[in-house]
Amino acid sequence: MNDHWLRTAWAPGIEAGAILDAATAERTELMASVPTTYVSQELEMPRETTMLVRGQYDQPGEVVSAGTPAFLPPMSEELPRSRLGLARWLVDPSHPLTARVTVNRVWQQYFGIGLVETAADFGLQGSHPSHPELLDWLALWFVEHGWDLHALHRLIVTSETYQQSSASSDELRARDPENRLLARFPRYRLDAEVVRDQALFASGLLVERAGGEGVRPYQPAGLWKAVGYSGSNTVNFEADDDDGLWRRSLYTFWKRTSPPPSMTLLDAPSREVCTVSRERTNTPLAALLLLNDEQYVEAARALAQRAMLEGGDTDASRAKFVFRLVTSRQPTPEETDILLELYDEQHAEFASDPDAAIALLGVGRSPRDESLDPSSHAAWTLISNLVLNLDETISKG
Repeated sequence: MNDHWLRTAWAPGIEAGAILDAATAERTELMASVPTTYVSQELEMPRETTMLVRGQYDQPGEVVSAGTPAFLPPMSEELPRSRLGLARWLVDPSHPLTARVTVNRVWQQYFGIGLVETAADFGLQGSHPSHPELLDWLALWFVEHGWDLHALHRLIVTSETYQQSSASSDELRARDPENRLLARFPRYRLDAEVVRDQALFASGLLVERAGGEGVRPYQPAGLWKAVGYSGSNTVNFEADDDDGLWRRSLYTFWKRTSPPPSMTLLDAPSREVCTVSRERTNTPLAALLLLNDEQYVEAARALAQRAMLEGGDTDASRAKFVFRLVTSRQPTPEETDILLELYDEQHAEFASDPDAAIALLGVGRSPRDESLDPSSHAAWTLISNLVLNLDETISKG
């Protein structure tokens, strides 16, 4: 009826129909551009749910209704027996688990291991907390401060416990070999995504724009074809030809049957199931990846370019620039001498083999400053590659 009125009676003398058609087309185009997602909605009349006798779908038994485990505090009668009610029950200040589990996982993020080592199991089969009073205090503090995660992170990273050194003594290691008492800062390798993002950030290549579709950075060719379905848009892998090559690892497109090898080699989870605690292994494959993968060699090349343009006019100042930028400290005189000795060796080799220098500087799709001397640039690339792969660089502590 509204459509008929607009076309026949509204604003005599004006082509109302044409205006309506244009507005409708504009609205349709706008709605098509808005991302959509599936949402869950409660039924007005919940369906009857029964226990299944011996788990058989065609053998319904006792009728059951929504509720919470009896060993936990009961849900208030005022709360609806729905997802909303469950969410409110979980964050009720009297609930003993939600805040404790949350602060334990944040603690694990910073110290490599939670106050409760079994972060996914706070039950009878889980481990006892190493510092039960601290866990309770953090949980209460978290609730009293409005479940403010930003404040919780700040509280932990500004603590003396977090800011202490990872240096230890024979006596401390003998008394507490697993460092559960935290007399020193625990030392562990960074997560796979952090290792990559750190290299990109130091090199100046990291694109920090937030949001958007998944991106496809470098990976070996042919991996998808072996597991792809014919007709799928993921049969053949093609790396991005824009800044998708240098976006944060969070945005990397993930093919379930063929995850990015650079992530897998550094123990990133497969994303097939929720992973509360990551495994950390130490194999030669990780070193081979960080020394030879296109993404990391390109990052070293870009970092070397930064050193030559921003690090001063002397080799010593450039060596210190690279080391300080990556490790957040100044190198010792001995470390500086090692870097300079290596630079002199590599510069001499590249000067005698210019083609090798050009080949190294051609790794990756980011442009390079061709006004820089190729031999020097290639030599500084290897120095940067070395520093990016120091244990100190890829480890926290």
